[in-house]
Amino acid sequence: MKPLDWLVMFAWLSFIVGYGLYRGRGSDTVSSFLLAGRSMPWYAMGLSIMATQASAVTFISTTGQSYTDGMRFVQFYFGLPLAMIVLSATAVPIFHRAKVYTAYEYLEQRFDMKTRALVSAIFLIQRGLAAGLSLYAPAVVLSVILGWPDRATTILMGALVVGYTAFGGNKAVTWADVQQMLLISCALVLALFMAVHLMPANVSWSNALSLAGAAGRLNAVTTRFDWDDRYNVWSGLIGGMFLMLAYFGCDQSQVQRYLTGKSIAESRLSLLFNAMAKIPMQFFILFIGAMVFVLFIFVKPPLLFQPVELKGVTNDSRYAEVQRNYDQAFDKRKQAAEDYLLAQRSGGVEAQEQSRGRFNAAQRDLDQAHLAGEHLVSKDFDDTNFIFLSFVTNYLPTGVVGLIIAVIFTAAMSSTSGEINSLAAVTVIDLYQRHIRKDASDRHYLKASRWATLFWGAYAVVFAQYGRNFGALIVAVNIVGSLFYGGLLGVFVLAFFFRRVGPNGAFYGVLAGEAAIFAAFLFTKISFLWYNVVGCVVVIATALLVSPALDRDAARA
Repeated sequence: MKPLDWLVMFAWLSFIVGYGLYRGRGSDTVSSFLLAGRSMPWYAMGLSIMATQASAVTFISTTGQSYTDGMRFVQFYFGLPLAMIVLSATAVPIFHRAKVYTAYEYLEQRFDMKTRALVSAIFLIQRGLAAGLSLYAPAVVLSVILGWPDRATTILMGALVVGYTAFGGNKAVTWADVQQMLLISCALVLALFMAVHLMPANVSWSNALSLAGAAGRLNAVTTRFDWDDRYNVWSGLIGGMFLMLAYFGCDQSQVQRYLTGKSIAESRLSLLFNAMAKIPMQFFILFIGAMVFVLFIFVKPPLLFQPVELKGVTNDSRYAEVQRNYDQAFDKRKQAAEDYLLAQRSGGVEAQEQSRGRFNAAQRDLDQAHLAGEHLVSKDFDDTNFIFLSFVTNYLPTGVVGLIIAVIFTAAMSSTSGEINSLAAVTVIDLYQRHIRKDASDRHYLKASRWATLFWGAYAVVFAQYGRNFGALIVAVNIVGSLFYGGLLGVFVLAFFFRRVGPNGAFYGVLAGEAAIFAAFLFTKISFLWYNVVGCVVVIATALLVSPALDRDAARA
């Protein structure tokens, strides 16, 4: 980066951290530290939830996902509006009226202590792993910009995130997210504008859309039902709805956001705001990836988007041949794209179909040449997470680079700090206070919350060391979540709607649901989105079967 980029980046980092800490001053009680004193307006909660989702993983990996696989990932979010409506009518008023710090406190009120402990443990495992993946994303940023090893930089980022979270509390995180979301919106518009602006003068807007469509990068909706397909309209509407119900209704990292609301109405508005805004935002981000793909049809991308690894493979004896094949494949695809556009202008249907076939064949050849380059590093190497960063650092103007890097950097801080804050809340409220120190002072639990923040920050740093092995990070995060969310959702459905199910039925239902999810993961090829449906259904079915026998004395009217 140029000096101006560094100036822009550090100016924004200084502002966002300072602003967050300023707004978070006075977080000297457990309530203010974990729930911002239940004082947040709807727009702050809504923007904070969106900023958490628009994390560094979103910027880095979603654009890369669209570049390599098209826009069909947007279907993942088709069930979100339905989930937000359901949760606004059920979870929000129930949690608010129960006056709980965590969603899992409610499970003890409804069932018993062992069910609360089991579900709390499941959350801690799942969210701790996800926090590690989120933390790995900024390490990708720093490795691209500075050439630092991505694993080493996770330690530095972890230290910054933990410090920010431990001192600022939830109020600092939420108000910083509001400013963050505003800058995210500006950065997205700038990135799309530059991707289109940098295309050759003879490539019009309609040409760019046509090429992206011909290459399958605008495939936003897939109506064919396929259990094994991760992204189609059915898995998105059904599996995605179940996942979003679990994420926003059972995951403390999100529940904690709307528990900070001033009232039930304010919390409902924050979720309904996300119901309306999330899909358009995700579509926009994916579209940027598709336009970067079109740009790189005419502007040759590097053999590997990860510059450190690219430099390392140049000494490989196979490198020269692989690079030569890659160059030839790129030239062939570029020529095929130009022929396709020429055939479109001529108007001949048969010529268009033939040129499109040649273009797709050339794209497959280039994909194989790129894969050969990845194999120079290792058979498992995947540089999808570096595509957008390569575009930003190599093709955007000075100043804009610093702005977008600042957005990615602080987005990582925002999402990870929120996750660590929620992990600390569950550790202290659901485990430490409930089982170890039941009658300590508020000040003692505040200190315990800060220590729990340090622990989970270290945990995330350790797990983040393995981030490079997970391919597209946005997919990895959602797979990890789907291994646990079905069980969480099932037990809350029991709590809300099956009043005659008792504590033993709920407890063994969760165990059975998790067993079913891991069996599906290990022994079938169904898409991970369906894990949420499988887990939820098995939890409910098992509880309904065993509760009459195990909970005769605990059945509730």
